[in-house]
This record gives sequence, structure tokens and C-alpha cells, in this order.
Amino acid sequence: MSYVDGFILAVPTANKDKFIAHARMGDSVFIEYGALRVLECWGDDVPHGKLTDFYGAVKATEDETVVFSWIEWPDKATRDAGMKKMMEGNDPRMDPEKNPMPFDGKRLIYGGFEPALELTR
Repeated sequence: MSYVDGFILAVPTANKDKFIAHARMGDSVFIEYGALRVLECWGDDVPHGKLTDFYGAVKATEDETVVFSWIEWPDKATRDAGMKKMMEGNDPRMDPEKNPMPFDGKRLIYGGFEPALELTR
């Protein structure tokens, strides 16, 4: 069964191109380490809630856009091995000096998930 890492973050809207360049470089590492697919989704129709919402979850400001991303892995073992390799810090594409995050990483929310239901066409 597959495994998914999910991410929600706030990116300064003015940094959209920088974010895409950062993601393009870093996400290729996940693919090389076994991920099947990586999606970076720029907020387009993200409503403000009355009690809670994506903006509040990442403390987004008015000049930031919420980004919703995920990495699909074939299984948790591949994900664990890929993440371990990525965290070892040997790949220059993940070096913050060479590929700085164009957003506040302290407000990034992430987690690993086991699919509970999958419907396909």
C-alpha cells in the first residue's frame, strides 16, 4: 500500500516563482529517492473559515498564499529510506545555502499518512 507525506505552508505571494524554483530543485531529490509523485499546489480557492482554516493553521498573513503539497511513495519503507537519505544532508539540492527556502519553515505543517480509502476512475 502507498504512503503519503503531506505539507501545508504559507509562502509570500511575491515569492511564487522562487518557491517553484526551490520546489523543482528539492522535489527532484524525493523522486530520485523513491517517491512516485510530488505535487505542489498554490492556493487558488482557499476560503477563510469561521472557526479554523488553512490560513490559521500556518499563521498566513494577507501577503502570503497557502500552499498544499504532498509526496506519494510506494510504501512506508521506501519513504523512511528516502527521507533518511534526504535528511543526511549530502545532496547539494537540499543545502539551504544553495537552495534557500523562500518561506518561513517554522510555520510549515507536515506529517506522514497511511491511505485509508482510495477511489479512482
